[in-house]
Amino acid sequence: MKKILFIDRDGTIIQEPPLDHQVDNLEKLRFVPGVITALAAIATQTDYRLVMVTNQDGLYTPDFPPEVFFLPHCRMLDTLSREGILFDEVLIDVSRPGDKSPYRKPATGMVEKYLDDRLDRENSYVIGDRLTDMKLAANMGIRGIYLGKENARGLPVVLDTGSWDEIRRFLVNGSRRATLSRVTSETSATVSINLNGTGSCKVVTGIAFFDHMLEQIARHAGIDLNVETRGDLSVDEHHTIEDTALLLGACLRETLGTGKGIERYGFVLPMDEARATVALDLGGRSYLEWDVELHREYVGDFPTEMTRHFFASLCQEARCTLHVEATGENTHHVIEAIFKGFARALKMAIRREGTGIPSSKGVI
Repeated sequence: MKKILFIDRDGTIIQEPPLDHQVDNLEKLRFVPGVITALAAIATQTDYRLVMVTNQDGLYTPDFPPEVFFLPHCRMLDTLSREGILFDEVLIDVSRPGDKSPYRKPATGMVEKYLDDRLDRENSYVIGDRLTDMKLAANMGIRGIYLGKENARGLPVVLDTGSWDEIRRFLVNGSRRATLSRVTSETSATVSINLNGTGSCKVVTGIAFFDHMLEQIARHAGIDLNVETRGDLSVDEHHTIEDTALLLGACLRETLGTGKGIERYGFVLPMDEARATVALDLGGRSYLEWDVELHREYVGDFPTEMTRHFFASLCQEARCTLHVEATGENTHHVIEAIFKGFARALKMAIRREGTGIPSSKGVI
């Protein structure tokens, strides 16, 4: 999945001259305050890809030849690139207002090739200063970040601001969310997570003790977690637990992206007479080492043998390595210590401390 920022040019990256609205010479080239610093942080600290999407009225009129337009445009791109701000593509529509061009914003002609299943619609945005930009976001099925002054009520605006610094904070701190669904003949499940959450959760699986354990992950990892799974509990609990774990693992992988800036590793946890040691590596390889002895067949309505299978399924989809060692007399305590230990290890591993990818390979 690709997280993309579709960014308008005039009024969003560079200031739009108030008289003729044309940046047709170098003296008119002025950057919007804070944009370079913000985009540089976004480029180095997040996995966002940048695409410029802009309408340029009158580009090919006799009094505004293309070579005049492209001199300040190229200077702008050169200045940004020197700060590490690179665009995958620069899309320019040269039609005029009223031309009914399928490429003119808010029509989606310019961005049509991005509108496939690879676009992460949950975390991709149009950034612009005009209502047409926000309408483009609506037509693309994503949300907008609005720098304009007109009323954008009724449009999918996730952030209405006049500050690029606020945009930077929003994208750097709030871009680790995912929602995935899985429907089979045995289950129907939806999982949503926000790694930059506060520990809030809403979990409904039909298995009370399992719900309680998933809540431990949210609260002790400090992530927001919503889970709704409807499974064939009349058969047994296996499919419900397994498919929830697979989705949770897939969501973790989706939100981590390239892993840029994360700690990657985590470990811990005692709980009364029980003790769990949980070592986690979000390094892109699926593996589970399990050294746990459980003395009861069930805790409440939860089959204890599914504890290992839950974490094995999660590791499979999250592509993480997990080592779990736990001892104790009370099976409830042992299992809860494992879930809490995993949560604390996850909290450590997903924490952002830098801007690089934590691997000598340059990729995880």
